[in-house]
Amino acid sequence: MAAKKSTKKSEPEAAPKLFYIFYNQERWDNWLKTLDEADWSGDDDSEEMPEGYLILNGFTDDITLSAIKIIRLYQNQRITLEDARNKLRGVEEIVMSEVPGEELAEIVGSMQVSLVVLFAAGQKYLESIYPPAEEIKNLVKEGRKAIDKDSEKALDIASSIGSAVINGAACCAKYVKDTDDPTLFDEWLVEVERIADAMKSLKDFDEEAGESA
Repeated sequence: MAAKKSTKKSEPEAAPKLFYIFYNQERWDNWLKTLDEADWSGDDDSEEMPEGYLILNGFTDDITLSAIKIIRLYQNQRITLEDARNKLRGVEEIVMSEVPGEELAEIVGSMQVSLVVLFAAGQKYLESIYPPAEEIKNLVKEGRKAIDKDSEKALDIASSIGSAVINGAACCAKYVKDTDDPTLFDEWLVEVERIADAMKSLKDFDEEAGESA
C-alpha cells in the first residue's frame, strides 16, 4: 500500500537576519573633520573644482544613500515601519545638528537646507503619502510658483515629489536642467534626483550580508 503524501505545507524560509551598521554620530564627525581640513580655494590655474566642494558632494551622497537604505530595509521587510521611522529620524537629528565653527557651519548649512527634503520625503513615504507619478509635472510648476511666497508650501510639494520618487516615479533631472535661475525649490529637486539615483543604485541592496547603512 502506497504511503499517503503529506498534506502539510512546508513553512516559507525566513529571511536571514543580517547585520547593518546604521548612520551614526562618529560617521558624521569624521565627515566634518574631513571638510574642515579640506582645501576650498583650489588652484587658479586648474579647471577642477576645489577639493572641499568635491568632498561636500560626496558627503551629501553618503547621507542620501544612508537614508534610502533605511527605506529599502523597510521595503524588504527587514525592519518594521516603526523602526524605519525612528532610524530615519535618528539620521535626521545627527545631520541637522549644530555644526561647530562659523565657517564650517556656513558650508554645511547649505547642505543641511537641501537635505530637509530628503527626510521629509522619507517620512511621507513611510506614512504612505505620495502622489501619482503623472502629477509630478504639475507639482513642479506649483512648487516654483510657491517658493517666493510660501517656502513651507514649496517644501511640502518638493517632499511629496520625493515620496513619489521613492515609490517608483521618475524625477527630476529634466526639471533641474530647464532653469537658468535656480531657486531653493530647484535645490530640493536636485536632492530629489539624488534620491532617485540612490533608489536605482540600491536596487539589489539587502542581498549581501554585512552591509553598512
